Amino acid sequence: MTEIQKNITKLHECIPAGVKLVAVSKFKPKELLLEAYEIGFRAFGENYVQELVDKYEALPKDIEWHFIGHLQTNKVKYIAPFVSLIHSVDSFKLLKEIDKQSSKNGRVIDCLLQIYIAKEDSKSGMDKTEYLQMIDSEEFKLLKNIKVKGLMGMSTFTDNMDLVREEFRSLKELFEQTRSFHASNFSLEEISMGMSGDWPLAVEEGSTMIRVGSSIFGSRS
Repeated sequence: MTEIQKNITKLHECIPAGVKLVAVSKFKPKELLLEAYEIGFRAFGENYVQELVDKYEALPKDIEWHFIGHLQTNKVKYIAPFVSLIHSVDSFKLLKEIDKQSSKNGRVIDCLLQIYIAKEDSKSGMDKTEYLQMIDSEEFKLLKNIKVKGLMGMSTFTDNMDLVREEFRSLKELFEQTRSFHASNFSLEEISMGMSGDWPLAVEEGSTMIRVGSSIFGSRS
């Protein structure tokens, strides 16, 4: 077994049943992704559109590609034909563009709405009011080629784990608050929160999907 294969196996042993592992593979060569693929791993998360497209074209077609970075509306068309899940939908404008490009490709694209939970300006996302107004609007209910499957949040980059826990908890509370809301394009199932440094805490607070890079592929050089 390679180091990467050992890391994935170890993580799967630690992660509770029902929590999905997404390997954050940005800047990692295709060969390393194939090492993970060889032991049956399929879910990879990329932050940059061009890199995602390049890897999609070069690697096996049964890979489940997650887009986890900031997505510009003018780049949606490049990933709409194949992306499995977009984690980082941070505005209604972006969601409408995903719906448009998804329709062109005869698809329904699963999305997570990114909610702003951190105490940092560098993080993006909808605030709670914006989110609630959007899902209650008639315009939202008309989108037929997207499916909102859950929420995503990024915690503050800090050593203060009490603050991180509070932020994760706030996302879980919003998830529960709106879980009973049903529309044909809205069914909350997933909470994507937690990365290499804080995923155990995120899982404690209700995460169903963790995005892990350095604990699998090693620190970025």
